[in-house]
Amino acid sequence: QVQLVESGGGLVQAGGSLRLSCAASGRTFSRYGMGWFRQAPGKEREFAAAISRSGGTTYYADSVKRRFTISRDDSKNTIYLQMNSLKPEDTGLYYCAAYLSSSDSYVYCSGTGCYEYWGQGTQVTVSS
Repeated sequence: QVQLVESGGGLVQAGGSLRLSCAASGRTFSRYGMGWFRQAPGKEREFAAAISRSGGTTYYADSVKRRFTISRDDSKNTIYLQMNSLKPEDTGLYYCAAYLSSSDSYVYCSGTGCYEYWGQGTQVTVSS
């Protein structure tokens, strides 16, 4: 089992940048693929980005492609989401999530049901 804690959210102007972090507990972090989801008020939770447990494969939603970068540092049991060129529509609660799969191709499974463990979220607000 793994517990996830997000940090790094905040208020930023449009065009700015933020870096989110997600720290995981446990000694088996390298066995988990990881993802970031977000949820705007009144909307469903949506996929943003994912990274395989090897770190060799990443996958992005079209809405964040070329602006967001997901990465992981297994020595720190942490994943990151670097968010550049932020837009007001990026506003929402950002969640870190984990899945247990040995297949790198599983990273393309982008539904919330594909993930077993979730953090509590960190708020990102982008002002226009």
